[in-house]
Amino acid sequence: MEKTVLVVEDDANIADLLRIYLEKDGYAVKIAGDGGEGLKMFHEVSPELVLLDVMLPVMDGWQVCSAIRKTDKTPIIMLTAKEETDDKVHGLELGADDYITKPFEVKELLARIHAVLRRTEGEEEHRGQVLTFDKLVINMDSYELIVDGKKVDTPPKEMALLFHLASSPNRVYTRNQLLDEVWGFDYLGDSRTVDVHVKRLREKLEGVSPRWALSTVWGVGYKFETFPEK
Repeated sequence: MEKTVLVVEDDANIADLLRIYLEKDGYAVKIAGDGGEGLKMFHEVSPELVLLDVMLPVMDGWQVCSAIRKTDKTPIIMLTAKEETDDKVHGLELGADDYITKPFEVKELLARIHAVLRRTEGEEEHRGQVLTFDKLVINMDSYELIVDGKKVDTPPKEMALLFHLASSPNRVYTRNQLLDEVWGFDYLGDSRTVDVHVKRLREKLEGVSPRWALSTVWGVGYKFETFPEK
């Protein structure tokens, strides 16, 4: 069964070009011309992936991404004409899975779509697995993070990263290893993606328990560190 891609793009020429290449690549394509229409269509169509422009009328791409992430983990690739790193980081912090800067090569965009969908499908392998530590439950079956008895809303990629680190306590992972093993070997982003996700996880986890921590190993990478009970 073909997968559906929702394109939210107010430039009709770009939207039409994306439709042609995506349909040629075997996807069903739905197009929305502004953020409000895009969010409405998202709930009507339930696409497998969203290509979301940042600069949109009615609602901008950041607002649409944030609204989707409140209830859904469907992969989102941001399309932006801006090259500032802060804009890219902002999209990742809101829960976007990837970003690509305009103008872009269609082959690169298709490669990113394929990679994101493969990663998303790969995350299903974690289902049925639960890790438990002091005041912390990482439930990949329900995609729930329970911190000190309370459910904390956490995007799927943050869940996958935390699960991967916590599955091997005290093992140090380099950023490139985490990109390979959590994001996929063909991920086309950069290592700052890992830093952004770790930062977001720390905001949820820091100071919760003296028995574990999400630690930085300077010059190397990160680890989920556990400590003996005193």
